[in-house]
Amino acid sequence: MSALPYRPCVGAALFNRDGLVWIGRRADKPNNEGAGHWWQMPQGGMDEGESPEEAVMRELTEETGARSARIIGEIPGWLTYDLPEHLIGKAWGGKYRGQKQKWFALRFDGADDEIDISGIGHPAEFDLWRWEKLERLPELVIPFKRKVYEQVAEAFRDLAGPA
Repeated sequence: MSALPYRPCVGAALFNRDGLVWIGRRADKPNNEGAGHWWQMPQGGMDEGESPEEAVMRELTEETGARSARIIGEIPGWLTYDLPEHLIGKAWGGKYRGQKQKWFALRFDGADDEIDISGIGHPAEFDLWRWEKLERLPELVIPFKRKVYEQVAEAFRDLAGPA
């Protein structure tokens, strides 16, 4: 496993005007990643030649439909997580041991009816969504992503209030 690289990825903490963050329930549940922990923020791989800033805006639009968003912060450097052993060799064609993620905070200036989780140009990632308190997210995600979500919650805690 340690010989495999990390998959380059971006993550989006999308804050509404009330300082709550967007979270979606993964459409591919139930699976073997952790019963009851199918919620996550938008995230996804970077395309060849794409900057992290370009990737986060693309992923946000693809997964949530949100276009009325702007970057308001980012975590310096990259956060990583390893896949559990039973997923290595299965996820992402078996090419990666986990992900290295560049996380951004974004402010959503649109209305909730702009959100469209039906999948834009690809199958839907989520089947439900809601606004949630940032500090609650680590308890809602699958266990192997929890440390990253704790770091994201700590880094962006000052943004988790009304705009």
